[in-house]
Amino acid sequence: MGGSRYRVRQSDVQPYSPANHVGTKNYRLIGAETVGAKQVEMLIGEVERGKGALPHAHPGIEQVCYMLEGTAHVEVAGEPFDLAAGEACFFPPGMPHIFTVTSERAKVMVIYAPPYEENPARTVRLT
Repeated sequence: MGGSRYRVRQSDVQPYSPANHVGTKNYRLIGAETVGAKQVEMLIGEVERGKGALPHAHPGIEQVCYMLEGTAHVEVAGEPFDLAAGEACFFPPGMPHIFTVTSERAKVMVIYAPPYEENPARTVRLT
């Protein structure tokens, strides 16, 4: 992992397609398997235009999204807004949310506390 047990490069991490998302590749940089983190998880998501998170919620988990590149339309608990590079949003625990990329592509940093770890028991899909 780049010569330090505390530093992680995106190029050293295997991407995965997250549940409840379409057109998305995630790279988990900070987590139990990379640096031994137990209370927080951080990943980079690369998302295609018109794709992103389907309606869902994470009971007991706080989530932060920080737009590194691109734009997205976001809805949290029925409140819609647009998000641009350099802006962040917060999804409270258990709060329904949707995230759809409106630019050609987007890159977003996502932080979960406690870690989500792509565990199906830690998400509720909404239709």
